[in-house]
Amino acid sequence: MAIILKNGKWLNENGEFEKVEVKIEDDKISEIAPDIMGDEIDEIIDVQGSFIAPGFIDLHVHLREPGGEHKETIATGTLAAAKGGFTTVAAMPNTRPVPDTKEQMEWLQQRIRETAHVNVLAYGAITIRQLGKKLTDFTALKEAGAFAFTDDGVGVQSAGLMYEAMKRAAELNMPIVAHCEDETLINKGAVHDGVFAKKYGINGIPSVCESVHIARDVLLAEATGCHYHVCHISTKESVRVVRDAKRAGIRVTAEVTPHHLLLCDEDIPSLDPNYKMNPPLRGREDREALIEGLLDGTIDFIATDHAPHTAEEKAEGMQLAPFGIVGLETAFPLLYTHFVETKKLSLKQLINFLTVKPAKTFSLQAGKLAVGEKADITVIDLQQEQVIDPNTFVSKGKNTPFAGWACKGWPVMTFVGGKLVWQKGREA
Repeated sequence: MAIILKNGKWLNENGEFEKVEVKIEDDKISEIAPDIMGDEIDEIIDVQGSFIAPGFIDLHVHLREPGGEHKETIATGTLAAAKGGFTTVAAMPNTRPVPDTKEQMEWLQQRIRETAHVNVLAYGAITIRQLGKKLTDFTALKEAGAFAFTDDGVGVQSAGLMYEAMKRAAELNMPIVAHCEDETLINKGAVHDGVFAKKYGINGIPSVCESVHIARDVLLAEATGCHYHVCHISTKESVRVVRDAKRAGIRVTAEVTPHHLLLCDEDIPSLDPNYKMNPPLRGREDREALIEGLLDGTIDFIATDHAPHTAEEKAEGMQLAPFGIVGLETAFPLLYTHFVETKKLSLKQLINFLTVKPAKTFSLQAGKLAVGEKADITVIDLQQEQVIDPNTFVSKGKNTPFAGWACKGWPVMTFVGGKLVWQKGREA
């Protein structure tokens, strides 16, 4: 099967647009040139001047299956990923049952093969049932297909247990990925302990709740030689700890979400649970520190923390509603509009934060638009502007604080392994 993407543009090594055409043969990119001619072409797709980019990578998504299929499934979540331009995602293990045994991981891998629209990497749990009491069998989970270990959704509270986890992971050359939250400091909070919490008299989650866990863990990572990765970093203190750890030569990496880059607690307009996520939207200084940390290399890449919930669950109010928002279908337009169009980031930087950098951080064979690479490709209309409308989401989750925001730069086609898996106007 041979396909040519005609009349596109891409970024050269200098970050400048150049006319480009891409030839796909079977599942690989076979040629990239300003003009491609050839016989025995099965299909020619005119992308009409759109931007051709490597498929995006999101290493932090919640697909909810098994156990939470009323919120999302592997099929619906990966279709949302494809619509958002993501060709590789990593599924968090806070499902029911948890992928904490060889058998459960094998079941999950089979379900992914049967129903996923994009490449899905599966996290194995650090502890059995994510209870923080007993470690899982890391070797068995790795052999069954786990690509890293995390208890995302809950922090590992015991330093001793985390130390043992890191030692075992280091022996297997596997990363430990951490949701950082000291439960003794949560204070039954629903939002950040800041301006909004004080205005509405709501219990707040202090910044130190996160940063103290990161400080503990980077020292454990130094002691064990483990690759330690921080999920959804959100505070200025956390950024400082990670920056200092990197300077000390400790093998630590970190990610940040679009919503923490775009919003702070002062932006929450009302008691709207679509602004409730964990970690919460922090203060203005925190948001500024996250942007600075991304630009100076302290933070390695961007991940959405796509976390779908039902409308009924979110209707329970700010205090009782579950934490989390969806992000796969809106991430690129939001970031392009508010960072590239405003000159805070170059397009090349943004693409790297969504492709090259997550791939490099976790040694993935993905995120490159080059001859011989797998044909995971996103085609984006950078001029298209539309308003974010949750009713158009293909995800089951509609819980977003960005409804009504006008954004430019929308994916129009997504290819995974040379197969068109999503196209604007129709589902492939």
